[in-house]
Amino acid sequence: MTDYKKELKDLILAVIKEGASDLHLSVGLHPIIRVSGALMPLVGQPILSPQDTEGLIRALLSDINQERLKTDKEVDFSYQFEDKARFRGNVFYQKGFLGCSLRLIPPLVKSLKDLNLPATTLEYFASKEQGFFLVVGPIGHGKSTTLASMIDFINHTRAENILTIEDPIEYLFVQDKSIINQREVYFDTASFQRALRSMFREDVNVAMIGEMRDPETISTAITAAETGHLIFSSLHTNSAAQTINRIIDSFPASQQNQIRTQLSSTLLGIFSQRLVPRISGGRIPAYELLINNNAVANLIREARVHEIDTVIETSLEQGMVSLNRSLLDLVKKGEIAIETAVNYSLNPRELQRAL
Repeated sequence: MTDYKKELKDLILAVIKEGASDLHLSVGLHPIIRVSGALMPLVGQPILSPQDTEGLIRALLSDINQERLKTDKEVDFSYQFEDKARFRGNVFYQKGFLGCSLRLIPPLVKSLKDLNLPATTLEYFASKEQGFFLVVGPIGHGKSTTLASMIDFINHTRAENILTIEDPIEYLFVQDKSIINQREVYFDTASFQRALRSMFREDVNVAMIGEMRDPETISTAITAAETGHLIFSSLHTNSAAQTINRIIDSFPASQQNQIRTQLSSTLLGIFSQRLVPRISGGRIPAYELLINNNAVANLIREARVHEIDTVIETSLEQGMVSLNRSLLDLVKKGEIAIETAVNYSLNPRELQRAL
């Protein structure tokens, strides 16, 4: 009889040894890891049978999550491996078989500087007393890590009551100057919206919402920013302008003017990032930064969001950074290849002209 707990342990140790970010389990394939953005099959491991994937997944899931899987056909979860590693996972069905993806969460929250992010700029936003700040980008490009680093900066620099609402909990914070309460959806609260509403009765100063999935959560988050809270969250969008449109378009037409007005007054900024392959190996962040000034607030209120890209391009002196400018800077520093910059640009023609 196969010892799936031992098999799982071997796979996780392989992830740690190879410096991988992800582990994928799928019927008919070797276990696959992702290293520096590239998928690599573990050919030393046997091809997974339906029984293998089911056994490994049962070794991963708690009894509660196994019941949720039966009902919902998919489940998000976190998994702690001894004291060596922590994972965020998703189990799902495909073609009637179970599959699983695990994302490694580093044990320590790195500083913004160690992440090669613009530390001074992001620390400025983390030092605000109230407002709404978003970290956006494609899936798997470091949004959660950036948010965790900003929360940990607050934790080490001032005394605040911090709340995180996550599905599942990813980074585990060690409380320093601040109180940090971490609530996991389905286990500690029924929903993002319910936890956010409770926040108003919990004397919270700072809240980090893992993801804004519905209009109710977005609306409550913006209201919290209006009423004196500092709110951080993330969205799966590619740019600042797209993020603003996504927020507004998630509401019925009758509510969109109100949301535009609220967003224009509460938004601090939007940091859009993606992790780009580095010449020396690994990945390095390229980013776009929108800072909400009077010009941007007017464009949001007047439904002229399509003009925001131009404002970012022409507002370098005010601290704004376009994605192309960030990519160009990485090319000049010898961090990334020209071809890489062009591939990751949202406006490659303009970037090629600049190059």
